[in-house]
Amino acid sequence: MDSNTMSTVTEVLESLRSKGADLEFRWTPDGFTPGKGKYYQPEQMEILKTYRFEGASNPSDTEILYILRTQDGLIGYSQDAYGAYSSHAGEDGYDNFIRRITEKDHVEQLLFEL
Repeated sequence: MDSNTMSTVTEVLESLRSKGADLEFRWTPDGFTPGKGKYYQPEQMEILKTYRFEGASNPSDTEILYILRTQDGLIGYSQDAYGAYSSHAGEDGYDNFIRRITEKDHVEQLLFEL
């Protein structure tokens, strides 16, 4: 595998694990949390990179992986599926929360809510 090219979610997650950056940030009504009672708001986080994966034969294989960094230096990820296959069904705040996190080196930001 080329060090600049990753083709699967497993490869990206393994790369994060090998760098000690494999915290999973889960959405709650209190904010994103890596666990242990700590919560972050959008203004306390930055999206470092976004990976999009599309299944060649099955639409349910589509996924997005956000690599995130907190203001106090934690690096981890949040993942979701696209559209109807979203794993955050019933979590109305997830989509609006992730849109409010600033993207590294990205000038324009999507600021409206769904």
